[in-house]
Amino acid sequence: MPTEPEGLVRIRRALFSVSDPRGLAPFARGLGALGIELVATEGTRRRLTAERIATRSAEELTGIGAWFGGRLKTLHPGILGGILAARTPEGDRELAERNLLPIDLVAVNFYPFETHVGTNPAAPDLAEHIDIGGVTLARAAAKNFDAVVVASDPEDYPSLRDELERRGGSVTRATRRKLAARAFARTERYDRIIGTALAAPPPRDATTFPPTLEWVRSDLTLRYGENPHQRAAAYVPLSTTTGPLAPEPLELLQGSGLSYTNLLDLDTALAAVAEFAEPAAAVVKHATPSGVAYAATLREAITHAVATDVVARYGCALAVNRPLDAADFEPLHGIFVDLLSAPEVTDAARTAAGRRTKLKLVRTPVPNLDRPAWEVKSAVGRLLLQESDRRRLVPEELRCVTSHTATPQELDSLSFAWRVVRHAKSNAIVLAHGRQTVGIGSGQPTRVKAVELAVEVAGPRATGSVLASDAFFPFADGVDVAGRAGVRAILQPGGSLRDPEVIAAAERAGMAMYFTGWRVFRH
Repeated sequence: MPTEPEGLVRIRRALFSVSDPRGLAPFARGLGALGIELVATEGTRRRLTAERIATRSAEELTGIGAWFGGRLKTLHPGILGGILAARTPEGDRELAERNLLPIDLVAVNFYPFETHVGTNPAAPDLAEHIDIGGVTLARAAAKNFDAVVVASDPEDYPSLRDELERRGGSVTRATRRKLAARAFARTERYDRIIGTALAAPPPRDATTFPPTLEWVRSDLTLRYGENPHQRAAAYVPLSTTTGPLAPEPLELLQGSGLSYTNLLDLDTALAAVAEFAEPAAAVVKHATPSGVAYAATLREAITHAVATDVVARYGCALAVNRPLDAADFEPLHGIFVDLLSAPEVTDAARTAAGRRTKLKLVRTPVPNLDRPAWEVKSAVGRLLLQESDRRRLVPEELRCVTSHTATPQELDSLSFAWRVVRHAKSNAIVLAHGRQTVGIGSGQPTRVKAVELAVEVAGPRATGSVLASDAFFPFADGVDVAGRAGVRAILQPGGSLRDPEVIAAAERAGMAMYFTGWRVFRH
C-alpha cells in the first residue's frame, strides 16, 4: 500500500497487545470511531470487550491459540508478516499470495519485568516475566516505521489519537519515526534490565552497590535549574522500585511549581527533621540548615527553628516531621517561606496555606533513617554514588579530653547539635541551647570562619551555648573564638595533629571538650 502525500500513512488495521491497560479503552474506541479495524490478543481483547469495544481476535490471523502455556502467541507470520511487509506493489502482491492482512498500527507494551525483579530478585518464576512476543512486535513495527505506527507507551495514546482524528485516520512520517525511536529505546532498556538481573541478581543485602543504573524522566516538572536561564529535569531509577534508590512520593499541593534548588533545599530539610523522633522543624537556605529545633509540639519547634537566623530565614524552605495544622502557621506570621513540607497536611492547614499565594506546599514522607539509602551526585562527567550518612552517635563514643565536663543538659544539647551539623555544608559549626540552634556557620573555607559566622548569628545567645563541629579543629583559633563568645562545651571528631593545642585552648576557656572519633563532612 503506497503512502499518501506528505509522508502520511492511512491506518486501516490496528493490533493491540498490552500488559499495561492505562488509556487503552479510550484509545481503541477513538480508533474504532475512525473506521479502523481493531485486532487484539486474548488478554487485551477481554479488556476491550468488557468496555464494549468490538475487536477481532488475533487468532484469526495466526490460526493458533496460546502455545506452551502462553509463551507463543504472536510470534507467527500471520501477524509479523502483516507488520513487516513492505508497502510496495511487490509487498502487496506477496501479502495477497500468502493470504496475510497488513497491520498499520501496533499498540504494545511488555510484561513489567522491572517491577517483578524489583520486588523479588530471587523469584523462581523470573523467566515467566520476560516478554518475548511484545518486544518482537514492537521491534518489527519500529523497523517498518515507513509504513507502520508503533505505540509502545500509553503516554503516547492521547497525542496519537489527536493526530489520527485531525488527519482523517492518517499519521505523518515524523510521528512514525519518533514513535519508532521510543520503541527501540524501550526494548533496549528492557533487555538491559533483564540482562543485569540474570547476570548479577541483586543480593538481599540492599547496601551492595548496583552494577548498573537505569534512570527515566520523572513526571515532576522543574521550573528551572540553579538559575532561571538554566533548564533542569528530574529523573528516577527505572529498575529500582524498592531499596536504597527508591524515591519517596512527592506531591505539590500548592504553588507555581518546584525548581532545581527547591529540591536541593527540601532534601536537606527532610534529612534534618528525620533525625528526631520528637516534633521537629528545619529551616534551610542554599541547601544548608539555618535553624533547627525539636520540642513537645510542632508549633514550638517551628517557633524555635525560625528564630535562629532572622535574616537567613527569608525565602527559606521549611520541613516538619509531623502533620501540619493551621495553628502551626502562627509562628510564621510575617516570615516569607518559599517552600513548606510536611508528611501530612490537614484541611485547615491547606486553607491557611492558601492565604500565602507564593508558598509552595509539599506533602512527602520524612525519610526513614533505618532504611539504607544512596546519595547520588555528579562531578567531572561522572555519576557518584555513596551511602547516605545514617550513622548515629551513641553516648559511649563521647570521650572527654578536658578536665571540665558537661552537665547532662549540655550533653543532651551537644547530641542535638551533632545531629544538625551533619546536614550543614562543610566547614560547619552549630551552636545550640537545649534543643534549638542559636547559630550556624557553614560552607566556609576555614573552620575558624565557620565559628565566627555561627557566633555572629547567635550574638548574645552564644553565651552558655554548646558547639558541634563536623570535623576536627586544625588550629586552636576556632576554639579561642568560641571561648570568648561564652560557649560552654564543644563536640568534635578530634584527630588533628594539633589536638594538644586545641584541648589546651578549651582548658584555658573553662570549656568541656568531647571527641567522637568520626567526622560528618557534607559537600
